[in-house]
Amino acid sequence: MEPSTDTDTSTYAPVDAGWHVAAAHEGLSPELVPIIEGGVTSAAGFTASGVHAGFRRNPSRLDMALVLADEPCTCAGTFTRNPFASAPVQVSRGHAAAGTARAVIVNSGNANAATGREGIEKALHTCDLVADAVGCDPGEVLVSSTGVVGVPLPMGPFERGIPMALERASVPGGTYAASAILTTDTFAKEYAVSYVSEAPGLEGTRVTVGGMTKGSGMIMPNMATMIAVITTDLPLSHEVAQQALSEVVGDTFNRVIIDADTSPNDTCILLASGAAAPTFEVEVGDAAYHEFVVALDDVCRFLARLIAFDGEGSTKLITVTVDGARSDAEADLAARKVASSTLVKTAVFGHDCNWGRIAVALGTSGARFDATDVDIDIMGIPVCRQGMSMAFDEDEALARFEAREVPIWCDLGAGTGSATIWTCDLTYDYVRINGEYRT
Repeated sequence: MEPSTDTDTSTYAPVDAGWHVAAAHEGLSPELVPIIEGGVTSAAGFTASGVHAGFRRNPSRLDMALVLADEPCTCAGTFTRNPFASAPVQVSRGHAAAGTARAVIVNSGNANAATGREGIEKALHTCDLVADAVGCDPGEVLVSSTGVVGVPLPMGPFERGIPMALERASVPGGTYAASAILTTDTFAKEYAVSYVSEAPGLEGTRVTVGGMTKGSGMIMPNMATMIAVITTDLPLSHEVAQQALSEVVGDTFNRVIIDADTSPNDTCILLASGAAAPTFEVEVGDAAYHEFVVALDDVCRFLARLIAFDGEGSTKLITVTVDGARSDAEADLAARKVASSTLVKTAVFGHDCNWGRIAVALGTSGARFDATDVDIDIMGIPVCRQGMSMAFDEDEALARFEAREVPIWCDLGAGTGSATIWTCDLTYDYVRINGEYRT
């Protein structure tokens, strides 16, 4: 099997049509239009803000975000499976299960994780503060935190910041919200698309899906992402929203690996205002649902790749694709092992086409194959065929390493299973950033 040619190896640009892969979906594939400077407030019915509340010492750094629905709306969520699940995760998991939300509040600088009953009480009190300010039920508030684990969360910043955030909430405020949730990230991650529906009963209706995320380290999500808030103006029930989100998260955010650690704060929230077609009902499996899943996948995939691109200290986005496995599950095992390999990641940082490190990772992944059937390409250069080394031009390889994305393709020659994982290179700066994290 030949490697896919869908991977964009050009220099990274935040809004690059080469990053869209929605056409790979079965069923309807609407024409998706990227929204310039789009994000979490691009869908009708939402405003947001980002403020400096005081969680961080630097007064010029935003550290609290508020996403607000004009009216109570449908919500769904996926959350970390780490047993050290943070207090906000435990609270928001319950609130999201009720299916209705009015606001999402996120602070950076403190994870409120491993903080015991006190942490739970503070997360609940945060919901109370937002509910009082907005005029809704505390159960309609979702809360999330990111930052240092094991440190008590101060409440003063919420008390000062919530009124300010509510006053500043606006559609342009989505950009400030995306900046306020960052930790070691080097840039805000936001994106949105729209499409004109062709589904029966929705013909001609423009639907928008947008969102924001953060993540740079402690990244190997398990049923969630680091922190993400996604919005749409398509009307969705809680059940439909949860089905779509769970389906898409597994193929997007859960396929990012930076350092093989799963955060206790992983949270992905989907809010649906229904403003685009208030009386329409989307059902799982119908045409409107398939259109939405394509758009949701595109937004989440774009944001997931941004996370991998912005891995702590990284210089390269690495896309690992494994084809020819006995099953998709075994392909996933193999791709994750390659993407997690420190030897592979450091080889990419050193601009070294050392395919032996990839082969070793495949061999210890648990996937079943015969080494004599394995083919490997690095950046489109055949470096291994049938388990044997291929001669290649080292100068050409060095030239290709100048691109910001490095695709690695492997064919195990054992079946039809396939999987793709996104990661980044491992650099000196990763050690420096994490060595200085609390200092």
